[in-house]
Amino acid sequence: MEIDYKDHGKEPYIIDIEDATKDNNNYRTTIWTGEKLQVTVMSIEPGDDIGLEVHHGIDQFIRIEEGDGICKMGPTEEDLNVQEKVGDDDAVFVPADMWHNIENTGDKPLKLYTIYAGPDHLPGTVHPTHQDAENDPNED
Repeated sequence: MEIDYKDHGKEPYIIDIEDATKDNNNYRTTIWTGEKLQVTVMSIEPGDDIGLEVHHGIDQFIRIEEGDGICKMGPTEEDLNVQEKVGDDDAVFVPADMWHNIENTGDKPLKLYTIYAGPDHLPGTVHPTHQDAENDPNED
């Protein structure tokens, strides 16, 4: 089954999320945006990271499908008091307003998908690289 990496939001959609995650080579691809939920698949290159961020009023679920990394979370940018290794099949739950980052510590891309409980990116967002995401004026 070929995966169509467009945003299918606000329409019924069924996908093999594991295959979609592992086959994605973009830093970020938004595959579904609804009123109260958004799903993106990500591929983080070795030595790169998601980027230290906080989502105000938005809970987040992250599932690691492939690779190794370290997850850091805390109440402020300077106080990341939770630091734990993550890898294949791990799930990370990020409460709203919690600073967090996941760094790829492995030697291959870190493949993950994330669910935002409240959309965080514009529908259809695709960032081929981390730099594209950082330079996107629609990202905070």
